[in-house]
Amino acid sequence: GERYDEWLRVKKGNAHVVIGTRSAVFAPVEKLGLIIMDEEQETSYKSESSPRYHARDIAKYRCAAAKGLLLMGSATPAVESMYLAKAGKYQLYELRKRFNCRALPGVITADMRRELKNGNASDLSEVLAAELEENLRKGQQSILYLNRRGAHSAVLCTECGYSFTCPRCSVAMTSHSANRRLMCHYCGYSEPAPKHCPSCGGDLKYLGTGTQTVEEELQKRFPGVEVIRMDADTVSLAGAHQALLARFRDEKIPILLGTQMIAKGLDIENVTLVGVLNADSGLYTTDFRARERTFNMITQVVGRAGRGSLTGRAVIQSLSPENEVIALAAVQNYDGFYNGEIQLRRAMQAPPFCTRYTITCCGSDETAVLRTAALCHSSLKELFQGGKDRILGPAPAPVTRVNNRYHYRVTICCRGSKEDRNKVGYVLRKVSGEKASRGVLIFADTEV
Repeated sequence: GERYDEWLRVKKGNAHVVIGTRSAVFAPVEKLGLIIMDEEQETSYKSESSPRYHARDIAKYRCAAAKGLLLMGSATPAVESMYLAKAGKYQLYELRKRFNCRALPGVITADMRRELKNGNASDLSEVLAAELEENLRKGQQSILYLNRRGAHSAVLCTECGYSFTCPRCSVAMTSHSANRRLMCHYCGYSEPAPKHCPSCGGDLKYLGTGTQTVEEELQKRFPGVEVIRMDADTVSLAGAHQALLARFRDEKIPILLGTQMIAKGLDIENVTLVGVLNADSGLYTTDFRARERTFNMITQVVGRAGRGSLTGRAVIQSLSPENEVIALAAVQNYDGFYNGEIQLRRAMQAPPFCTRYTITCCGSDETAVLRTAALCHSSLKELFQGGKDRILGPAPAPVTRVNNRYHYRVTICCRGSKEDRNKVGYVLRKVSGEKASRGVLIFADTEV
């Protein structure tokens, strides 16, 4: 109801400025003169449900139609956006200093391999623990970032190797210490955490670290020190996100621990220390943007320190501190990262040097889904012949089964012209009408 009321205000011309999230790009503004996209590299601007769109593309279309100006801002622009800027398609304006002319935080990289060799098996390196103690002594605040909620990411039997996986999804269940349950973060299935292996009765080993585990460790190491934990488990209620941040800022709570929801936008003067735990966890995935997302996240979260008059510092914990992405993010060298990343994308023939369309087939019968994906592949082969076009798949999605529905994909790497889009649309209509595809949902999306 509130959204509809605001929409009517805009439609009637009673609002001259519209502020909103992704869907605000569709606001019925007349005489549109300016659209500002903050943090334009954010993946949340991409809608993963129907209608599938990227707010950046809609903003470009609307500004072109209304002869308005689109201003995109970011400390770590998307590689595609910077490529277009350097090619002269966008106008590029650079801010080489912080908005308040403060120095960037000094960064220490902690090698967690060395910590293990020295007998420290905890989630906090000795250098980060020492910096936290220093901040507590000075009465200054700290932010710790770990992009994994729960207590442990996997539970295994030490004797027979049995692992606890979700019965509905092809993922391991996460252990939550708060309610002593195993939970699936995809479909929501949960069950009580057992004390012994259900297969052989052996002992269980809990692997991986989540925010709940780090919170418990902080409470043991710094007894009596208040810690605010912000993740999907603690901000599920309406207004909880703002309430926790207000407490952290106004009551000067010593430590804020959280997932990516604390990585951007926080501007709190008394925060002088940022710790990035498990910094390289997102590097080794199948996504060609894994390096870019890791660089962006580390750079953004490190920038939360020292935004006021106090000098900031950051500790990045990594098992591979020599990695190029970790090293460049530590010194916030975007130019160095972009120059290396664009060469890698050119060699891979990945965006921005091509457009990738993904046709996804999903359904409850895995055989039917795979058969439909194969039909999509053969139909695309007939239309995309010769040249540099590539058709990959059919292949299982990174998480193949979600809530008892199987997902397989076919990817087309092409120029992305209107003709190419028409070909993809034709295949969707053709395969959807086949008898063999009955009961299978088919949809296409652009990897942007």
